[in-house]
Amino acid sequence: MTEPTAPTVTLRPLLVRDADVIGSWAADPQFCREADWTVGLSVERHVDFWEHVARTPPAGLIRLAAVVEAELVGYVDLHGDEPGRRELGFTVGGRERWGRGLGVRVAAAGLSWGFRELGLDEVWAEAYDANERSVRILRRLGMRETGRGDAGTYLDRPTYYRQFTITASDR
Repeated sequence: MTEPTAPTVTLRPLLVRDADVIGSWAADPQFCREADWTVGLSVERHVDFWEHVARTPPAGLIRLAAVVEAELVGYVDLHGDEPGRRELGFTVGGRERWGRGLGVRVAAAGLSWGFRELGLDEVWAEAYDANERSVRILRRLGMRETGRGDAGTYLDRPTYYRQFTITASDR
């Protein structure tokens, strides 16, 4: 018997119409806590924020919608203004999609896009030590841990950032 193939994640530009879907994830307070979003803001405020980001992204930020079979399942950020180097960020939403391998596939699509489309030499990322899922994803991508970053709080626990990097030649 053959194993089913995992659905392919594709990336496309973030569109204004995506704001309704992404904003709806904010209805889940646990999603907000784990994604490090502001808890307690209305879904409408989140939708407004995402519409603004789609219309006028901040300087140095490329935010791409992650899509599986025409359904928006998350997004990827490639952030920074250093030539040849960007920071990778990724989110999968809503929480009902977690634990299915989408995080690593979304993040891998972001890495591929950065190296292929932007011609990056290096991509770096950081994740809270207490966010074990994100740390595991970065390791599965083949990223090397390079150091310890700033202290912070994740899910009401004191923690710190773990920093990772991967180069085009590592792939």
